[in-house]
Amino acid sequence: MTERKPLPRGVWALGLVSLLMDLSSEMIHSLLPVFLVTVLGASALSVGIIEGVAEATSSIVKLFSGTLSDRIGRRKPLALLGYGMAAVTKPLFPLASSVAMVLAARFVDRVGKGIRGAPRDALVADLTPPEQRGAAYGLRQALDTVGAVLGPLAAMALMALSSDDVRLVFWVAALPAVLCVVVLALGVREPPGIPKARALHPIWTRAGLAGLGRPFWALVAVAVVMTLARFSEAFLVLRAQDVGLALALVPAVMVAMNVTYTVTAYPVGALSDRIGRHGLLLAGFAVLILSDAALALADGPLLVVIGAALWGVHMGMTQGLLAALVADGAPTDRRGTAFGVFNLVTGLALLAASVLAGALWSAIGPAATFWAGAGFSAAALLGLLLVRRGFPL
Repeated sequence: MTERKPLPRGVWALGLVSLLMDLSSEMIHSLLPVFLVTVLGASALSVGIIEGVAEATSSIVKLFSGTLSDRIGRRKPLALLGYGMAAVTKPLFPLASSVAMVLAARFVDRVGKGIRGAPRDALVADLTPPEQRGAAYGLRQALDTVGAVLGPLAAMALMALSSDDVRLVFWVAALPAVLCVVVLALGVREPPGIPKARALHPIWTRAGLAGLGRPFWALVAVAVVMTLARFSEAFLVLRAQDVGLALALVPAVMVAMNVTYTVTAYPVGALSDRIGRHGLLLAGFAVLILSDAALALADGPLLVVIGAALWGVHMGMTQGLLAALVADGAPTDRRGTAFGVFNLVTGLALLAASVLAGALWSAIGPAATFWAGAGFSAAALLGLLLVRRGFPL
């Protein structure tokens, strides 16, 4: 049996960077939907629009930052800019006094995420040999999600100690964001010899589209179908509140989701390096159907927590694999562009899914939102099974 090589130190450092930023972000995001609804008086539809616009903004910016990293042949400076921007904007959340201010804060924060996202994801591939990419992206996702577990736990503890002072939690969340930038600046060395993309045609031209290759575009088609069946996790938090979970315990839903995400992502990524990725993607999508059904049927906190945990299993079985597939299928000198395009298209799909979820919630009720998600998931899974032989995954 061949001994597996350890993953490069730079991948571990990028994982720690993701952990710290997600710790900061989830301290805020685990309470933000409730803050919007109960403190600022926003509707569920407003929450869906804010979350969808925020993520779509991030995805659009990723396209340009990914392409720029290809042109200059460097990823780290753009990653530093994006993480630094996110750290600087964290204080906007505790200062917010209206829904518009929260939207502005989310917008600026997600611009920072967009700037760093594609260059960072491409940097993981630059640092990692092809036979370890599933494990590398799984590890980064796992460490990222450790931060997403610790964030809600820290939020819960601070809420209990401060008599539900949401704004105090938001202020404390700025600290790990600053530390994240320090770790990236000192702990990650960009590998030499990243090829610059020469004669890189604009992505909106026929030559630009063709330059990414048919396997990549097949993957994008699959990912869009998958994303349309999955809306913002903000609705998991709202569902917990809807069934009567105490405000201080609402972040426990995100803890449940992110614990299962954490323990699933790396093993699934490493397994995909050995047996392939497509079958694992299909299995992960089947888990999402079970998650939506549990959340739709929930009449108390237990089923909400179970549904959130299954949601995390789905994320762990799909997100790292999709990133590895992008790295596998994209030309080396267009890897940043490929990640940017992938995130743009799936981000727009997430915007549509989140707005639809908010509209269903407001017009019919919470159960309808999750039954619709289960229906989309089932349709997507059936479609993927029918066209399986046509996709080079």
